[in-house]
Amino acid sequence: MSPIKSYEKELAFQADRRKATTEFIKIISDLWYDKAIEVVLFKNQVIDKNVSDIINLHEYAGEFVQKPISIFDSVELLRAINDINLPPSKIDIGKLTYEYHSDNNSLHDVKTFILYKLKEADNSNEIKPKDVVLYGFGRIGRLIARELMAKTGKGNQLRLRAIVTRGELTEEILEKRATLLKTDSVHGQFTGTVDYDMAKRALFINGTTVHIINSDKPEEIDYTQFGIQNALIIDNSGAFRDKNSLERHLKAPGVGKVLLTAPGKNIPNIVHGVNQYDFDPDTNDIYSAASCTTNAITPILKVVDDSLGIKKGHLETIHAYTNDQNLVDNLHGKYRRGRAAALNMVITETGAGSAVAKALPSLEGKLTSNAIRVPVPNGSLAILNLEIKNKTSQEALNTIIKKYALEGDLVEQIKYSLSNELVSTDIVGTAAPSIYDSSATIVSGDGKNIVLYIWYDNEFGYSHQVIRLAKYIAKVRRFTYY
Repeated sequence: MSPIKSYEKELAFQADRRKATTEFIKIISDLWYDKAIEVVLFKNQVIDKNVSDIINLHEYAGEFVQKPISIFDSVELLRAINDINLPPSKIDIGKLTYEYHSDNNSLHDVKTFILYKLKEADNSNEIKPKDVVLYGFGRIGRLIARELMAKTGKGNQLRLRAIVTRGELTEEILEKRATLLKTDSVHGQFTGTVDYDMAKRALFINGTTVHIINSDKPEEIDYTQFGIQNALIIDNSGAFRDKNSLERHLKAPGVGKVLLTAPGKNIPNIVHGVNQYDFDPDTNDIYSAASCTTNAITPILKVVDDSLGIKKGHLETIHAYTNDQNLVDNLHGKYRRGRAAALNMVITETGAGSAVAKALPSLEGKLTSNAIRVPVPNGSLAILNLEIKNKTSQEALNTIIKKYALEGDLVEQIKYSLSNELVSTDIVGTAAPSIYDSSATIVSGDGKNIVLYIWYDNEFGYSHQVIRLAKYIAKVRRFTYY
């Protein structure tokens, strides 16, 4: 074939691929807004993505499973999904496409294949939507608000109804609250709309009313006057950290459950995907979502312990600076944190090493830990130096982690990175709490010591873990095919 004909063929293919991608986007939107069916591509969000984003995600998917994942195949499978009756669901089109072309698939008719793979959807329970109140509106609170409102869809799951802030509420403060939700120096512009009305003391997020309540005493708020019933309170204020103080929320009319976005004392500390089933929402009213670092390392530690056994180890987390540090040198209640956050690497402590044992009791007393705060505003890295019971190799270890990232109970928690060029800004906006850097893995010559590098967006990834746990507590988890 002549170079000109070859080039023309490439142009025609690119045009066909982009045209197929526009159909992909349309079906994704129809499924979401008409049927409350959310589609992802190997855990990556595809709602509100553009054509180039979708094509790049298909390229990543093909590299991840080492088989071509074609947009044309994805569209064909999506058409079949759109043609059948499914309850509200979350479906990984990448996993379905991979399985459709696997050697084990004997069902070559697309619709028959889809009906077979999604047959368990008929046994899913009916979901009753849950009202949500954010108590506090800082970094984590605003990201949770963004995600809840962006994924409201038909309102079948979590409905953000109110936000509680402490101190006086003035029009200027309400305007600033709206602006902080709308714009973010790290995570960019909110893709929806945000307006405010002081007379109604409310934000209007994507045209939906979210009441702003100011109060310093959680037990004195009557949520029922806002039409809020049996709500889940997501406390991200940092003011209440133990069972006694968090129980104050439960005294307020209209409250049913409480979820703390920090490590908690005398309450269940949950890393979703690892130990949520140990605590039944019918019998437990207060939960903690643990810390961002605990959510990053626990899924990986579980995989390693279950597969190879862990004798002991050390965790060092290289963590973005946070709001509790000083912008310039000044007094601080903790050593070293008083020095300018954007100019210094600061050694400090982390409780993540011991906190892991709350989710994985088998690791009690086996891990030490420390932390270094570094001059980046977001995006962190945990380094796990582990002595294991059973010998392994770098290839074998990576294969184990990849398997768990592809299938099983931890697919939402572990993202497997193939990149040789990964740096901290690349992982900002990743919904998985653990990003396994396969290229950086080190295994000692005797196969008994391993060093793992786990990246995590300490804001965005953690916020998604909070929402996953919130859905479990609220009993609004949909049928999922991951």
